This record gives sequence, C-alpha cells and structure tokens, in this order.
Amino acid sequence: MNIELPEIPINYKEDLHNLEFLEEADLILFMAGNQFMVMEELLSAFQKRYPEIKKIFYETLPPGLELKQILAGGARFGNMEIRVTPDIYTAVSEDAMQELVKRGLIKDYSVYLHNRIVLMVPKDNPAGIKSLKDLAKDEVRISQPGPLEDITRYIVEMYRKAGGEELVHRIMEEKRAEGTTIFTLVHHRETPLRIIKGTVDVGPVWATEVIYAKNQGLPVDMVEVGEDFDQRDKVNYYIAILNNAPHLENAKKFVEFIKSSEAQRIYAKYGFVPHFPIG
Repeated sequence: MNIELPEIPINYKEDLHNLEFLEEADLILFMAGNQFMVMEELLSAFQKRYPEIKKIFYETLPPGLELKQILAGGARFGNMEIRVTPDIYTAVSEDAMQELVKRGLIKDYSVYLHNRIVLMVPKDNPAGIKSLKDLAKDEVRISQPGPLEDITRYIVEMYRKAGGEELVHRIMEEKRAEGTTIFTLVHHRETPLRIIKGTVDVGPVWATEVIYAKNQGLPVDMVEVGEDFDQRDKVNYYIAILNNAPHLENAKKFVEFIKSSEAQRIYAKYGFVPHFPIG
C-alpha cells in the first residue's frame, strides 16, 4: 500500500537545514520547530565535542509534520522528495511519542527540556500590563493564539489558574466578540508584528519568542506571569532515537550531549527552562 507523502510547504524552506548533506549525512535530526533559534549554537558546540560528526541534516518544522514524515517514510518539498529516516525525533507532544512506540518505531523517549509562557508587550509596556488579570480589562487588546495552535491549551490552563473559568470566558469568548481578543494562526509571526504596529497591547507567547524578537532588535518587552502560572512544569520537550536510526552511535552521542550541562546552558540562554542541572 502506498502511503501519501505529506507536503512540506515551500515557505518552510528555512526549516530544512543542510539539504546538500541529505544523501551523505553523519546525523539526521527532526527537531521540534520552535527550537530553531538555538540550533546553530547547539550544533556548533556538539561538533566541537565530536569533530568526526561533520555532516548534519536537520529540520526545524512543526513536530506534527515531522511525525507525518516519519510515518509516511518521506515528504514532498516542491519538486523533490525527501526520503530519509531520522536518527532523532523531538516533540512537545507526548502523544506523538506514544504513537511511535505503538507503531514499533521507537523503544522509549525521555524529557530533556521545558518552556514557559510570558506576555509580549511593546517596548516600555505602554498599557502598563502587570498581571494576567489585566488582560480582562475592556481597553486591553490581546493577540491570542487560536484553537489550532499547540501553545493554546497551555495558555488557557494559565488563564484558568489565574482567574478560573471566568477569566477564560472573558478573554476567549467575551473579548473576542468585542474585538479586543484577536486570534492568530501562527502566533510567533503575527503577535510580534501586531505589537510593533500597535494594533494590540499584549500577547501570550513562549519566553523563547520574546528573547528571539529582542535579539532581532524588535522593540518589544517581556512581562513574566510568575512560576505559579507560566506552565513550566507542564511544557515538556521529548527526545527519542528511531529504532532504525541510520547513524545509531552518533544519535546516542547527540542524546547524551543534549542532556549535558553545556547544552542545557545554551538552551537557557535562549529562554528555555533546563531539565537537567546547568552547573
């Protein structure tokens, strides 16, 4: 039976790294896409430690699309077919990992990293947002990830913890009807744009996205919602080695490295929450 290959949209070209190594890679990584800003520094440190691993092909696509690739044995990209088995798969969804276990494609998986939710605001925070309850105010305009985005269930849980069903309903229903909660399809692109243009006052995002935006010189600031609310204890990044990994020894080295204090320090620099001690 032929399985239909998933399509990688052309506008994700930036998320296919070192395509020229595809056929002769020493290591193939399918990395959950919102780690894209860390990968260059992470792989540079990894290759310093293991200089024999020279050619690394890696993807930073949405992990759901990478999962489809694994299950179909490849993907289409423009007029080419990418038919590779990754050595490593990482995802923010435990369901994705359990699916691979169920299908006999991985033996096990483990947590290696966390993230947290913060509020992105314009530089100097002109609306004076201090806490999650400020988002309920009539005049505060929110760029809110929509129901199809992975981050949304964590954001809704954060609202629930801060103000119960009342706050969830206020932000997700009432304010949407009033036009002061504006849903996104791709929050990490749309929210910074709206904030810079002044069409919104605030948007809940991953901490890593505010730090990345600031590093790009965008005039934004971060409001911390506090450890009790930011979901850091719920947002897990999982890693697994495929059973039929073409470069098994190199894959083991990568897993060992990603859990090391050096790698965890690099992640922390970009706003991620380490899972292992960083020394």
